[in-house]
Amino acid sequence: MNPPRLCYTGVMAILGYARVSTVDQSLDRQKDELNAAGAERIYSDVGSGKKGAPRPEWDELLRSLRADDTLMVTELSRLGRSTSQLSALADDLS
Repeated sequence: MNPPRLCYTGVMAILGYARVSTVDQSLDRQKDELNAAGAERIYSDVGSGKKGAPRPEWDELLRSLRADDTLMVTELSRLGRSTSQLSALADDLS
């Protein structure tokens, strides 16, 4: 079965991503900030602190992103664990 897809009307979407590394941490602050900044949909992963740990919501967000969409995070560290990961992501998104 295919994962659910967002239904778009041809208008830019504002998508947010929140991530915490352990189940002991809370996503609340990040989600509150993303909502306040206008995120229409927030994807979030919990327990993704280990290298190579699955991030299913991140994967879904990347599948859903379109050329004119906006991706928001509260900190750059939510996007990647190293400068090389951030650089590769920037290349992929451009």
